[in-house]
Amino acid sequence: MKYTNLLVEKRDAVAVLTVNRPKALNSLNSEVIEELLAALTEIEGNAGLKVAVITGSGEKAFVAGADIAEMSGLNVQQALAFSRKGQQVVNFIGRMTKPVIAAVNGFALGGGLELALACDFVYAAESAKLGFPEVTLGIMPGFGGTQKLGRIIGRGRANELIFTGRLVTAAEALDWGMVNGVLPGGELLDRAIEMATKIAGNGLLGVAGAKDAIRSGLDMGEADGLNYESVLFASLFASADQKEGMQAFLDKRKAAFTGA
Repeated sequence: MKYTNLLVEKRDAVAVLTVNRPKALNSLNSEVIEELLAALTEIEGNAGLKVAVITGSGEKAFVAGADIAEMSGLNVQQALAFSRKGQQVVNFIGRMTKPVIAAVNGFALGGGLELALACDFVYAAESAKLGFPEVTLGIMPGFGGTQKLGRIIGRGRANELIFTGRLVTAAEALDWGMVNGVLPGGELLDRAIEMATKIAGNGLLGVAGAKDAIRSGLDMGEADGLNYESVLFASLFASADQKEGMQAFLDKRKAAFTGA
């Protein structure tokens, strides 16, 4: 599929998605959201691709929020549809069996931060700024930010960021657990791809099971989460990857996983 607002690059088993609207600071309008969902769906269904990396075009912005030019004219019903469209992408990333890494190369604001926080982990450039400035526009986060941020940094800090609309530096985001690492801008994408490649060399059924257990467990009590983990763990013993991985360990060789 051809995309108007996305660049899609395949590096072996890693897909790199670049939101490409630099003149609009890569902001998310309805077309970009639809293209992101289509591209991620394509990656999920492609057996040759095992990990995705999402970043933004240029050095200024990862994604500087949802497109205010589009949002400004929405009525209540249109705003509801727009919110749910954005949440559809965020929720899809969570349901994907394949890990998704965000490489935040600049501003990650509003919908852009919601997109980053939906990913399995996040690296940020030293110059990146992150936040939810929606209240300065008379609105609030609508792509999942009110639900995700508190689960990551705690209710008090989430309240502070969302209620004030202030931005945090990459260093502060690292301290608060919003990002996994901070790098010079020139090293950011290489680091994300390096980690994606490392993950792609592992047993992807095991990675997918772990992703499911971690994400689903956050919405369960501990006892239910432990039970769910056991079921997923046991199910992997019906896979060829489990037998290959363990035999390779015993043979002292590198495993050749097939995803079966």
